[in-house]
Amino acid sequence: MKSVTLALVLISVLLSSSAQILLKTGMSGRTVQAAMTKGAALRDMVTAIVLNPSVLFGLFAFGLSAVVWLLVLARLDVSQAYPCVALGIVLTVLAGIVFLGEPIHPARLMGLIVIVSGVILMARAA
Repeated sequence: MKSVTLALVLISVLLSSSAQILLKTGMSGRTVQAAMTKGAALRDMVTAIVLNPSVLFGLFAFGLSAVVWLLVLARLDVSQAYPCVALGIVLTVLAGIVFLGEPIHPARLMGLIVIVSGVILMARAA
């Protein structure tokens, strides 16, 4: 994999992971949570979500990630490129721990190790 292509893969994965953290932050915010109370009007929920800056930035990052991913797919076979998406799972879990204070169970940690091992195996087989 050429360095430019590798950089595009990493940028796409980082943007996607960042998008997930931003979306979670926005959806966990006080305004959105208050609008999503039982019996709340759908219009109020949608308005709170659409006006939340973290949600908006998360959607933008997700969209930008998709555009960069298209550039990756133009350069690599999908069977070679797609396993790299699994790294997004690892980055997102780690970001959840670091930025959101989410706990990590030992079984999840083992799962992350399995994912990384799988990506390495797939990369070497290419």
